[in-house]
Amino acid sequence: MRFIADFHLHSRYSRATSPEMVPEEMAKWAARKGIALLGTGDFTHPVYLAELKSKLLPSQGGLLRLKTGKEDVAFILTVEVSNIFSQGGRTRKIHTLIFVPDFQVAEKLNARLAPRGKLQADGRPTFTFPVKELVKIVLDISTDCLVVPAHAWTPWFSLFGSNSGFDSLQECFGELSRYIYALETGLSSDPMMNWRLSALDKICLLSNSDAHSLRHIGREANLFDCRLDYGQIIQAIKTRDRKKFICTLEFFPQEGKYHYDGHRNCGVVFSPEQSLGNGDICPVCGRRLTLGVMHRVRELADRPEGFVPDDAIPARHLVPLQEIIAEDLGLGVGTKGVQSEYDRMIQALGPEFEILLEAKEEELARAARPEVVKAILRVRQGRVEVVPGYDGVYGKISTLGKAQ
Repeated sequence: MRFIADFHLHSRYSRATSPEMVPEEMAKWAARKGIALLGTGDFTHPVYLAELKSKLLPSQGGLLRLKTGKEDVAFILTVEVSNIFSQGGRTRKIHTLIFVPDFQVAEKLNARLAPRGKLQADGRPTFTFPVKELVKIVLDISTDCLVVPAHAWTPWFSLFGSNSGFDSLQECFGELSRYIYALETGLSSDPMMNWRLSALDKICLLSNSDAHSLRHIGREANLFDCRLDYGQIIQAIKTRDRKKFICTLEFFPQEGKYHYDGHRNCGVVFSPEQSLGNGDICPVCGRRLTLGVMHRVRELADRPEGFVPDDAIPARHLVPLQEIIAEDLGLGVGTKGVQSEYDRMIQALGPEFEILLEAKEEELARAARPEVVKAILRVRQGRVEVVPGYDGVYGKISTLGKAQ
């Protein structure tokens, strides 16, 4: 069966996360989006793990489902963790996403990690030992687990980040790099950018929302064609099985808040070429620019822009439906007017991904405003206008020629 999965999100126990991020509400939004499988997020937090155990039951295929509620949405146990440590004479800050097969393994991992960090302090716990050691701890507990570098290119807290990352998997993970089967591209990069590095040819590229609020669930996701089964999904990722892992569903990476270089406080936005021409220095304050994802990819790439590996898993770029509606109405994405129109379209046409990916033009025309129909079709053709994000500022995507 075909299904969409979003593995990386956060619960209300993570910092800067909506109090509405609880399993039953997450499931409701997943159903509206057309997502069949959600990561739980944050299972290392003891209170949240207890909540998960009280609300979710083991289901077929080693996944979890709500005890109550009509949404047919499955959950998979995941958590993002942060490792801040010194290696090679530099401070490194790396975030990773961990998948585990069941509550028993989650409890064993929590027991191993609890003496080494304050699990109750944040849904995304922080540790001060090398991330390589984390991989060993996880896999010693169960080889059914999966460890994935999260948002691998952002300047801070990532595998390849310009400020605190590494230049290769091997430099970060050493001999354990053979157990890193996948990485998460993050909102500011997409698979096409990652294809420029031949060192990543055997690495599966995942895309997830990293949602801290309900409406952001599924802003990036993954399309599979296999059983809703923990083992099958993990194996499809490990082997990059193109019959089972169909494609990723992507932000336009320019919309990510670290795509270009710049200084937010100085109002400076540079392409990598402009930064290099200025010695990576801000012309306003004279300090080093925050070098974005595009810059870092260019720095490490050994292939030209546009290169496509023979066995690459495809990617499709989308603009969230609420953003399309907001641009048409001239309102903020979180306003009642946008939400009302979004709800009406979902009621008339079905889940959001079905609207964005599959609905025919004549079906859209019966239930959507004319400019929204036009925008959805333009996005499918890749015809959008972009103002790139930089230094923590999200970029702007226009589907109707209004980017500025």
